[in-house]
Amino acid sequence: MFEITKSVNFEAAHFMGGKPEGHPYRNMHGHSFRLEATVAGVVKPGEQWVEDFGHLTACLNATAEKLDHRLLNEIDGLDVPTLERICLWVAEDLREALPGLKRVALARPSLNERCELVL
Repeated sequence: MFEITKSVNFEAAHFMGGKPEGHPYRNMHGHSFRLEATVAGVVKPGEQWVEDFGHLTACLNATAEKLDHRLLNEIDGLDVPTLERICLWVAEDLREALPGLKRVALARPSLNERCELVL
């Protein structure tokens, strides 16, 4: 069994609306995000790989484009856009195109924060 991983970057804004007045997360702010997906499987006969990195890259880019330079709170399912909720949203978005999807990770590198969803 092999695992292959690809990552892409995107920029987006969000806020945490349920926080009390004066809480810093309540204000709209932005982040640079690093989105990573891992696909697991055996080497496909005749292809010599688990998944074509070109296909994996195209899938990740298509998902990232849906989030890039957006206010995440306005995207269906991301009204509370925590790293955990974004990981779940991304996994649902990628699941059909990447049946071997095993892991989704989302990081905010400038804050040294990362969330990983193992499927």
